[in-house]
Amino acid sequence: MKKAALLNAELSYVIAKLGHTDQVVIADAGLPIPATTQRIDLALTHGVPGFMAVLNVVTQEMQVERVLLAEELEAQNPAIHQQLCEHLAQLEARQGNTIEVSYIPHAAFKTQSAQSRAIVRTGECSPYANVILCAGVTF
Repeated sequence: MKKAALLNAELSYVIAKLGHTDQVVIADAGLPIPATTQRIDLALTHGVPGFMAVLNVVTQEMQVERVLLAEELEAQNPAIHQQLCEHLAQLEARQGNTIEVSYIPHAAFKTQSAQSRAIVRTGECSPYANVILCAGVTF
């Protein structure tokens, strides 16, 4: 049995295959997922698992150099926005790098998410709780 934090085999495999700048989306329960993009559906019920819980585990396994967020997140979901910003600051310290944060309109976010290697659907049921994680390198 795998000993690391991430036990989901499908998600672990996607992260192991990432190259520099490849993208993975952590999404709320409502983000549309194109039929052409791999869906990793972790949602069980409203709020389970939550967005931050999934993000915490994924970023223990994935080197992140950039994130994309919807512009609407800060105003429409300030609690998640603050938690996410705090998490990214801690992740920068752990990884020893600066993580570039970009904000784009939600419509553009949905379009960009179709370019990701996978979209991980959580049980999060709060607005705009989505992030595109761009892979960095560990060297």
